[in-house]
Amino acid sequence: MAPKPSPSDLQAARALTIPDVLPGPDDPPLRVLFCGINPGLVSAATGHHFARPGNRFWPVLHRSGFTPRQLAPAEQGELAGLGLGLTNLVARATARADELGAAEIVAGGARLRALVAERAPGWLAVVGVTAYRTAFGARRAVIGPQDEPWGGTRVWVLPNPSGLNAHWTPAAMADEFARLRAATGA
Repeated sequence: MAPKPSPSDLQAARALTIPDVLPGPDDPPLRVLFCGINPGLVSAATGHHFARPGNRFWPVLHRSGFTPRQLAPAEQGELAGLGLGLTNLVARATARADELGAAEIVAGGARLRALVAERAPGWLAVVGVTAYRTAFGARRAVIGPQDEPWGGTRVWVLPNPSGLNAHWTPAAMADEFARLRAATGA
């Protein structure tokens, strides 16, 4: 297990970015591209998506059947071999997503559309309905499949796995992730 980032490591991580996790040429096709809002400071300091202790992404991903075992954030590269990928709406790291402005989220949405057009995943799964609404002007969007595909890519909005999103229990979140997994045919 990697050492916990120090307060100075976290301060230095502000505004850093982390690379996307995407399948390479020897990996299966991209079935689902999971898109977070933006990296937190722990993620930026470690270089791993959803790395903050208490974030429920990795346990929920496993519990829903997407991974054969619970992966640690440092094992994020294993997703590519499963046809899964990770990206963020906004690349800049912040302590909290509410530090992002609407214009920055909308610009991130445009970048995400370009990435989806280039990589053509079967599904785009955006974790965070409020960010999705802001990025794409979809004020009435709710958790679940969205009506309009992006070319050949279907879109699903998932609950934000942050520990700050306490009204979604891990079990309820895993059920929603499992609904997406079932829709992918996996």
